[in-house]
Amino acid sequence: MRISGPAAGRALETLIGRRPEPRKAALARVRNPANGELIDEALALWFPAPHSETGEDVAELQLHGGQAVIVAVLDALGAIEGCRPAEAGEFTRRAFENGRLDLTAVEGLADLIAAETPAQRRLAFRQFKGLIGDRAEAWRRRLIEALALVEARIDFADEADVPEDLIGPALRGAQQLRDEIAQALAQAGRGERLRDGLVVAISGPPNAGKSTLLNRLARREAAIVSPYAGTTRDVIEAHLNLSGYPVTLLDTAGMRESSDPVEQEGVRRARERAAMADLVLWVIESSANGGAASGRPEGFGDTPVWRIENKSDQATKRSCKGPTKTNDEFKFTLSISALTGAAVDALEAALAAFAGDYFAATEAAIVTRARHRHTLAETVAALDRALSRGDSGQEELVAEDLRAATTTLGRLTGRVDVEDILDVIFRDFCIGK
Repeated sequence: MRISGPAAGRALETLIGRRPEPRKAALARVRNPANGELIDEALALWFPAPHSETGEDVAELQLHGGQAVIVAVLDALGAIEGCRPAEAGEFTRRAFENGRLDLTAVEGLADLIAAETPAQRRLAFRQFKGLIGDRAEAWRRRLIEALALVEARIDFADEADVPEDLIGPALRGAQQLRDEIAQALAQAGRGERLRDGLVVAISGPPNAGKSTLLNRLARREAAIVSPYAGTTRDVIEAHLNLSGYPVTLLDTAGMRESSDPVEQEGVRRARERAAMADLVLWVIESSANGGAASGRPEGFGDTPVWRIENKSDQATKRSCKGPTKTNDEFKFTLSISALTGAAVDALEAALAAFAGDYFAATEAAIVTRARHRHTLAETVAALDRALSRGDSGQEELVAEDLRAATTTLGRLTGRVDVEDILDVIFRDFCIGK
């Protein structure tokens, strides 16, 4: 149980009678201050500000986890003046407000808590430890340096120790920054997708076994299966961990013309979600069972489409076959039986390989959220405006564009301080001596 704030030390003394030596665990008896009743024997830790998780005084009690113990300690704390229950996320909020974490680290912490696969965990931990925050802060410092050059040229042009040619170096620095940020933006999609999961849509005509395949891959009854066409009306999602990579499977309604308005809406949603997927599994009945070996369906754009010939257990003319390369219409075709599981392991291996190849460049990606992408895009736009003015003599407008880029980067981490610019000016040019 964690206590943070100016009353933390007093609360700890009230419960255990003392403050242990900072950052060293001590065995303590926790008592109810109202009547002195012994509640529990626990380990107590004391972290005085500012060297704590929240930047404030923090006390921790490692209690036995029984419900009665927890309730008794909470009741005892509630009776201490100045103590109240923490709100959702309040410890992290205080850490941010006290400068212990920036916004990107807070987001990384949230992603770390929500991570479901090793790949997501690794990316979230790197984000938590400053993957994008440290880079953004370094970019912002370099922007401040460039802006300081322009501001010095504008405001202190008459000073003898201020060089005349300051705009050129400032713009060269801005160009380098613009290229670096644009390169990070180019990899944004992979980082965001790893955080959210690769999306694989199971699509195809009605009664081809799409829901059975989803259940087989998910290893649970996630979708209703029946012999009647049109059973699936809405999009059903199932989340998988394939070789450490997150994959979201979508079971969609069968593609066909229908007069039923509910089924029509299901087909519309199916087409819409499948078109936005990273991979489409086009499931048809095995051609050996009388199904047509159809070509690539329309409406999926450049999205890779695999042809999955299902119900091979009902085939009479040939048995299951492994993945085979096909023409440009399909990356490969795989004959399986979702009902019996025949060749489904080969499909899982192919999906895992696809995910591995897709995320191969993710280690270099630093953008993991839409907020990061939008903020960096705004920064690039502001730098483009500054660079387009060049040596046109519009120093004031160049300075304003660089200032906008600096402020935008500051919003990424939650740290915006205009005094930084003045600090650089006075440090580098010794103005005012």
